[in-house]
Amino acid sequence: MTETTSFTGFSRRSLELDAASEVERIVAFLQENVLRRLHRQGAVVGISGGVDSSVVLALCVRAFGPGRVVGILLPEQESSPESADLAHLLAKRFDVMTVTEDITPALQGAGCYRRRDEAVKRVFPEFEPDWKSKITLPGNLLEEDRLNIFSLTVIRPDGSEQTQRLPLREYAQIVAASNFKQRTRMAMLYYHAELRNYAVIGTPNKNERDMGFFVKYGDGGADINPIGHLFKSQVFQLARYLDVPVEIQQRPPTTDTYSAGSTQEEFFYRIPFEILDLVWLGYERNVPRAEIAAALGLSEDQVGRVIADIERKRRATEYLRAHPINLDSAG
Repeated sequence: MTETTSFTGFSRRSLELDAASEVERIVAFLQENVLRRLHRQGAVVGISGGVDSSVVLALCVRAFGPGRVVGILLPEQESSPESADLAHLLAKRFDVMTVTEDITPALQGAGCYRRRDEAVKRVFPEFEPDWKSKITLPGNLLEEDRLNIFSLTVIRPDGSEQTQRLPLREYAQIVAASNFKQRTRMAMLYYHAELRNYAVIGTPNKNERDMGFFVKYGDGGADINPIGHLFKSQVFQLARYLDVPVEIQQRPPTTDTYSAGSTQEEFFYRIPFEILDLVWLGYERNVPRAEIAAALGLSEDQVGRVIADIERKRRATEYLRAHPINLDSAG
């Protein structure tokens, strides 16, 4: 496709970073805040084999050296084995120590799987323990305009699937139970950080932070968030510059939360990051929708649907980004 640039300068290249300068800026930010502001001696990063945590670990190694960075693997019984394999590959590339904490017993004790499956069985009474399940949003926003209504998919051992619209009560219980996973991981990260007088370094990017794709006091819990200003596609740019293993760069972003496995796109975002991020950037810069559409080869209606989805998700998840409300600060 021919590159189209509007008079505003908006194009498919508008998200391109000066990776070297951005890495230098983030490294300085980490050093200033971890060492001098928080008075911590190093960094703990939960590594999952995904590009976000991989980039954060690589940045921490540049900031503190490999001897003062620990990568924590936090698998549970439904985690993809690929996640651990890629996390170890990452740790080897950057020469950092790893610790593996299987959180399955903690999740069983909290009733994570039991509570979730109770809700699944109310939708699919025939659901069995050896089946897998996941929740997803409607398909690609560029193809159809549908609201963010979740569906539940169950998969039998023979691979056959069934999907039903997910009632609000069951949706709430499945999400609440599944969130034990992220909150348990956060607690374990702080154990290892406090053990060493290190800081917990967060891994959410701008897409996750601003659209609410994180668990409050779970993967949203950290001392420092070094990539919260970067779109997902910009995180991939830093991954290339930092020489993150290509196997991680090529892995489709996944939630690794549900037993059936699902990509971040089908679970939440509903659109490829290379489109979402550019539409969002144009929206933030007040670029006319017609110019965004022309630059990306989309219709104005498609751009409008993406912008509306961003706005809906930001409004609906505002409470996740809010700090605890104190009596002397409540308005």
